[in-house]
Amino acid sequence: MASFNKVILLGYLTETPELKKTQSGVSVTSFRIGVSRKVVKDADQKTDFINIICWRERAEFVCRNFTKGNAILVCGSLQTRSWLDNDVKRYTTEVVADEV
Repeated sequence: MASFNKVILLGYLTETPELKKTQSGVSVTSFRIGVSRKVVKDADQKTDFINIICWRERAEFVCRNFTKGNAILVCGSLQTRSWLDNDVKRYTTEVVADEV
């Protein structure tokens, strides 16, 4: 069975993205955006905070052009990662941006 993994989000940066380099010199940035959604039972909106990661030229573009509070449109795919933290397995889910 085929699968499909595509995410499109329009939200606001919760912080100014910071450019980092991997040990091999690849540009990367990760940041969080707030995305509002309506709650069906009442007129209120709730905000979800979504982790985004950008690589290479896309990371450099985001860090040059966006700051905290800016609106940003992100298209990408969901990715989950795990790691050990003091012998406790931790997980995170994030969007790997293909387009910004």
